[in-house]
Amino acid sequence: MCVMATSGELEQAVMEILWSHSSPLSVREVHEQLAADRTLAYTTVLTVLDRLAKKGNVLRTLDGRAWLYRPARSRVDEVARRVAALMEPLAEAERRTLLALLVSRPIGNAEA
Repeated sequence: MCVMATSGELEQAVMEILWSHSSPLSVREVHEQLAADRTLAYTTVLTVLDRLAKKGNVLRTLDGRAWLYRPARSRVDEVARRVAALMEPLAEAERRTLLALLVSRPIGNAEA
């Protein structure tokens, strides 16, 4: 039985692959890494990378006839962007309290 991943899961898996490489990757290279542990069509990976480019999450450059993809921002910058978006509805004092709480927690202990 083949379990289908959601679009968000595939996008995250693609981003993890791109973040783990220092140089841009082709669709084929990303597909090869994803296909190592799941059945996935090349065109699906192409579509995911295209969507990520349109969202501004990856940058692409044409190299001959192939697009090469790289992250638009580092993993840390992306997490910071997400945290800032989550903090948006909080008042300034609540933001400071949240940040102090996060800083005071031991690293690697998200449940503390």
